[in-house]
Amino acid sequence: MIPLCIPNISGNEGAYLAECVASTFVSTVGPFVDRFEAATAQATGGAWAVATSSGTTALHTALHFLGVGPGDHVIIPSLTFIATANAVAHCHATPIILDVDADSWGMDAGLLQVLLNDHCQRDAKGVLRYTATGGAIKVVMPVFAMGLPADMDAIVSLAKAYGLAVVADVAAAVGAQYQGKDLAHTGADLTALSFNGNKLVTAGGGGALVGAAPADGAKIKHLTATARLGAGYDHDIVGFNYRMTNLQAAVGVAQLERLDEFLQAKARIAQTYASAFGDTAGLLPFPALPDRTGSHWLSGIFAPDASLAQMENLRSSLIENGVEARSFWKPIHLQQPYLACPRHLSGLSDALWQRIQPLPCSTQLTQSDQMRVIDLVNRAFR
Repeated sequence: MIPLCIPNISGNEGAYLAECVASTFVSTVGPFVDRFEAATAQATGGAWAVATSSGTTALHTALHFLGVGPGDHVIIPSLTFIATANAVAHCHATPIILDVDADSWGMDAGLLQVLLNDHCQRDAKGVLRYTATGGAIKVVMPVFAMGLPADMDAIVSLAKAYGLAVVADVAAAVGAQYQGKDLAHTGADLTALSFNGNKLVTAGGGGALVGAAPADGAKIKHLTATARLGAGYDHDIVGFNYRMTNLQAAVGVAQLERLDEFLQAKARIAQTYASAFGDTAGLLPFPALPDRTGSHWLSGIFAPDASLAQMENLRSSLIENGVEARSFWKPIHLQQPYLACPRHLSGLSDALWQRIQPLPCSTQLTQSDQMRVIDLVNRAFR
């Protein structure tokens, strides 16, 4: 079976894990956590990085830090993994779900402008509230789908004009750039990453928050480490136990040592797919834009005119021929926990999700295996 997207752990992972075991530092303190945070800050251009237990807990921490609470709203795109919405729900807040744009599959800035202009108003204290519910809007949370940055200039400009914070969910976008700027400098107040097993860089799990404002790092580190003061058992606020273990960090450090290699491999695989299907009627590559460099976490095809039966037949054919294939994210507005949430949709997420087909793109994918995948896709669509 040619896997869809598996980690490449052929570097120093084993040696660093053995070092952890020998040192007995296997829990949430240890030198590899410090090294991992330093390497993550460097990879994203951040003034700091705080390692967390998952990408979801990184998002939850960011929203909590920015004051999101019961009755509030956070604006998110519909085409994203459910963790984006879950982080909002963990704050006892409610997502407002926006559709995405066709260029990046990220949050539609035009819909965001309509939402803020026409569906919100300020109360007597100047708080921006969603008219239909009366809930305060606190944060805009764009997602970098497939590792490609969203339209951050437009999104951040609108958010700031209305006094809203921005949290960028860049789960799989480590190494991506927006207009030549690293992830910590796209205009977001906080930026959250995931290091889950299928990501470009993995720690076996875990996540991180990064930011450009130096003072925020120490406060967020304190919040994620049970808000403990000193060596005793004094705690000054209600904190979270969201720390990454030294074992996970050891794997993450080894992975980040090879970030450039992984990015180059992912870009090569994406370009090969784009070139191979350029002359195949009805097939398009995943989005790419000249003003931003994606991480190409996933690559594959988009078949805008295909029937759902054709897409299911494609997946069945790939699986029958030894190629892992699965459907893409079901949009948030269709997910059971969020059916009652406010939404402003154009219909694009509905049109996209069942016609997106990720294809094998592990960094160690061989040329012969990729050619086999391409041949199977072409035969299915012919």
